[in-house]
Amino acid sequence: MKIYYITLNNTDEARKIGRTLLERKLAVCVNWFPITCAYNWQGEITEEAEVVLIVKTQDGYALEIEQVIQENITYTNFMAEISPVAVNQSFLNWLNAEVPVRSLQPTP
Repeated sequence: MKIYYITLNNTDEARKIGRTLLERKLAVCVNWFPITCAYNWQGEITEEAEVVLIVKTQDGYALEIEQVIQENITYTNFMAEISPVAVNQSFLNWLNAEVPVRSLQPTP
């Protein structure tokens, strides 16, 4: 299982991307919520609203998820892959029933 932490500009983007991932069977569940982002930009600290999209899925879907994001936004955002150490079995059963397990190809 993998979890993706993705930052976006607003809830409309998160909703559209999240629903697309679900429709394409690239995720079993998505969550989004507002946050405040502070960062250094051109020598000054800037604060602004952002939205985090959390995507729960199988291993091996990063490229497809990133492609859906790029189909919906034109700016550079953040996407991080998180590997949970432990997940409850009932959730894994649901995940495995909804999102196909990919056989991973060894990297050369």
